[in-house]
Amino acid sequence: MHKLLIVGAGKGGTLLLRTLCKMEQIQVVAVVDKRKDAPGIQLAQSLGIEVSVEYQPYLQQEIDVILEATNDHAIYADILHRKRDKTVLIPSTISSMMIHLLEERNQLIKKLLQNQREYQTMLNSTHDGIIGVNAEGIITLFNSAAQRLFGLEAKQVLGTKASTTIPNTRLHIVLQTGEPELNQEQVLPNRTRIITNRVPVRNLQGKIIGAIAVFRDITEIMALAEEVTDLKELKSMLQAIIQSSDEAISVVDANGIGLMINPAYTRLTGLSQDDVIGKPATVDISEGESMHLQVLKTKKPVRGVPMKLGPKRKDVIVNVAPVIVDGILRGSVGVIHDISEFKTLSEELEKARSIIRTLEAKYTFEEIIGQSEPMKTALLQAKRVAVTPATVMLRGESGTGKELFAHAIHNASDRKYHQFIRVNCAAISESLLESELFGYEEGAFTGAKRGGKRGLFEEANGGTIFLDEIGELSVSTQAKLLRVLQEKEIVRVGGSKPIAIDVRIIAATHVNLESAIQEGRFREDLYYRLHVVPIHIPPLRQRLSDIEPLARHILHRLNLDYGRSVEAVAPEAMKLLGSYHWPGNVRELENILGRAMINMKYSETVILAAHLPALSAKATEPSAAGLPPDRPNQSLKAALEETEKLLIKRQLEAVQGNRTEAAKRLGISIRALYYKMEKFGLL
Repeated sequence: MHKLLIVGAGKGGTLLLRTLCKMEQIQVVAVVDKRKDAPGIQLAQSLGIEVSVEYQPYLQQEIDVILEATNDHAIYADILHRKRDKTVLIPSTISSMMIHLLEERNQLIKKLLQNQREYQTMLNSTHDGIIGVNAEGIITLFNSAAQRLFGLEAKQVLGTKASTTIPNTRLHIVLQTGEPELNQEQVLPNRTRIITNRVPVRNLQGKIIGAIAVFRDITEIMALAEEVTDLKELKSMLQAIIQSSDEAISVVDANGIGLMINPAYTRLTGLSQDDVIGKPATVDISEGESMHLQVLKTKKPVRGVPMKLGPKRKDVIVNVAPVIVDGILRGSVGVIHDISEFKTLSEELEKARSIIRTLEAKYTFEEIIGQSEPMKTALLQAKRVAVTPATVMLRGESGTGKELFAHAIHNASDRKYHQFIRVNCAAISESLLESELFGYEEGAFTGAKRGGKRGLFEEANGGTIFLDEIGELSVSTQAKLLRVLQEKEIVRVGGSKPIAIDVRIIAATHVNLESAIQEGRFREDLYYRLHVVPIHIPPLRQRLSDIEPLARHILHRLNLDYGRSVEAVAPEAMKLLGSYHWPGNVRELENILGRAMINMKYSETVILAAHLPALSAKATEPSAAGLPPDRPNQSLKAALEETEKLLIKRQLEAVQGNRTEAAKRLGISIRALYYKMEKFGLL
């Protein structure tokens, strides 16, 4: 056993260590390097080999060989001076040669292994069975196809005599005679019929060193013959399919001349075979370019191209693909869809989405992003209360995600299979809010629907109603809501009969309800009824550590909305986002990332600081320059309305759409802001 010391644990020393550890007659005593994080030091530690930053203590030990791999002449000279006479010192130049040779050896081994894998892959991927024997008739090759055809595993036959294990291979006879046996038909023991070639293998001197048998299941050839025989029948069948298809189909040759159309094409376009067959591909086009000619030119398919076809200028969408046989372009096939079908489906889908948005909660706790302590606390409270019937009060600034919490609480409760209805108490006018919440009886007021109408509380019976902006309710409506909470029943507008309901209430507000109670704007008894389980949702500025995971989640959704492939936010851009105070919270973060994505090129995948808009929460005050232009004949009312619309629009832009903040800056209530936004078309 030879004892070695390796001085230098860089790339070369690491390679030497990895190789020497595999040799039984060599013991690596220690690995030395002044860098504790050198790769060779880490490898030695994982192998249980002693490591050190000093080599001097080892020089007087019984070391047979010292490998110096530092390329430092001073270290080499010092070791040479200090080492024992019996110890052999191999300098870094020799070590480098050894390393070079080891690298060449490893590369050669890799190449040989790769060649072997390719060789095995080729042998095992062919449909032909292959059996190989050496000069003694011992089976050395038995590929996957051979295993399949003979029903034997390779491990059963490799290393055995072919004449014993598979006597009907006749390879032992080919070894004796040295003559090939070609195109021999044979029946295997499992009654599979094959065609086989058996040939001897000779070395450069012509001596027979083995033999190979290659064979194929003859049924494949028979199947091929049947395919050729049935080609005409297949052609007739394809023509029948095309003719009977409900999809409109047109076929042209390599020159763009019409070859075939089906009845569905005639029904769609109004053109007959006489109008199309033998005519140029442009004959049926009323508006647009021929996709047949484009495909014939580029040899690439096209999909979803809108066009107008036929004398009736029928709106269609066209998919066209080239027909290529043995690498030669033979023509193209077009499939045509009536676009009215898509319009109908889109309308039905939008209706379904509208129903889902109205009646179902979309979000769960898994979709609420947040690992900061304040957010964990809010989520834990929400999860605990979700499984109870308690009334919940969600408190937090606009844009913090109160509605997401409401959805998640509903979906985690035993009411999740019933309806979830959201009501924005600030967005519905005071005159309509009561009738929307509690419904009305026939004749309750002018314009009341015949037979009356169920209110949102009745619609949500058995489920959950989410009352957003609860602080904006009028005192009279608050009194009726208090009755719902106390008596579990409602009375329709214009009615007198109470209607029992079973509804869980989740309320939300950004308003300081305690101050509203002091000012007489909110009932104290209702406050305590709603404030059973208050959950404070922290603003984004209090959970800046959540910005990065939130950004990833938002980017994924924006990619789907915008058809982009943005992967990440650059560190310098993330630093800017982390230093902003986010008056608009998560909603503002969504807006910022959406605007940044719009500023990017389609080829860019990372949001840089330059893509971000200026992050400033200061509102831009309207100036004289921002007022509407003078119009001599404009009335005072029209001018005031135009100025009011401009001021509201500017304030909304200044706070990134935060309506609560905009209302504060404009000095109006949130309800008044919603009314004016609807009036001026800003919603």
